[in-house]
Amino acid sequence: MDFNFTEEQQQFADALRRYLDKHYGFEARQASVRSEAGVSEEHWSAFTELGLTALPVPEAQGGFDGGTVDMLVVMQELGRALVVEPYWSTAVGIEALKLAGTGEDDDVALLERAAQGESKLAVAFHEPDARYDLFVIETKATRQGDGYVLSGTKSVVLHGAQADRWIVPARLDGEVTLFVVARDAESTQTTAQVTDYRTIDGQRAATLVFNATPARKLNGRHAGAAALEHIADYGIVLLCSEAIGALDALNHATVEYTKTRQQFGVPIARFQALQHRMVEMLIHTEQARSATYLAAVRYSSNDVDERRRAVSAAKVRVGQAARFVGQQAVQLHGGMGVTNEVAAAHLFKRLAIIETTLGDVDHHLARSVALPGFATADA
Repeated sequence: MDFNFTEEQQQFADALRRYLDKHYGFEARQASVRSEAGVSEEHWSAFTELGLTALPVPEAQGGFDGGTVDMLVVMQELGRALVVEPYWSTAVGIEALKLAGTGEDDDVALLERAAQGESKLAVAFHEPDARYDLFVIETKATRQGDGYVLSGTKSVVLHGAQADRWIVPARLDGEVTLFVVARDAESTQTTAQVTDYRTIDGQRAATLVFNATPARKLNGRHAGAAALEHIADYGIVLLCSEAIGALDALNHATVEYTKTRQQFGVPIARFQALQHRMVEMLIHTEQARSATYLAAVRYSSNDVDERRRAVSAAKVRVGQAARFVGQQAVQLHGGMGVTNEVAAAHLFKRLAIIETTLGDVDHHLARSVALPGFATADA
């Protein structure tokens, strides 16, 4: 299988990397993290001008109709630079509209706004005590007049407070159904209660409490439980792609640091034992990269189990690599590896959060085992 990027994909990645190298250095990133909003509207506008927000949107709605491989190219660059703007959450929200929407009226208008960078989205996947189970859903939808209202709580909604539209799974007559909730900052009666906070990796998340909150039902042909799992798999592919970029950056930072830190009068990079450890870090990264590229290709498979198998395999391998590479990088940096003054510590934190987002290694191993065709060796 050919995993080489096309000329257009490589040019897009190069343009994005040039922007990030020039305008999104470590100090600029930290300034965004420390700001009250936790994100930068200036960088978001630049991403829009570069075409990032339009990339996953269908051409009919003003986008470029980019697939998962196109998104992989982008997410690798964003992961390398530790970008904190709500791109992942918006891209996953766009995929939710594509999968569960009708492609008409309000869905079209929202996709057009997202393509232009005017609307930020977030998918409220999880609820308190649900752990990684997407279908532990206690949020209830009730018909009210010609529409619906939601009641319930969603937890750890990534960039939930930065979004103006939420895609919310809820139970309607016992069935999993997807709704769009518009954030009305001016209303004090029926809007959701939003608690915004910073996560340990410098990103933002929120708890959303709905209390008879007006919602619009997504009426596409595939807007139920299967769509929710499909959307989550898309999010996982993008997370794994981001992790590859972060792993590359962490490997590079570690090699550079060992060239400057000296013991016994020589750089520690010359010690063979440490060279072997850095080679192992690279091997873990390359194995994770291969699994992620395969998952990006298999995501569009008509065979649902093939998609699940490839996505979970990538999440497992990326999770294992994130932990190994992160721990080794911290040790090779010495005490500096746990300080906020160096990028390595922040890369490690981001990788740790990616490993636990939408299912950790154990969760996806269990998911793989449960798929048809999994064979175990006889005792």
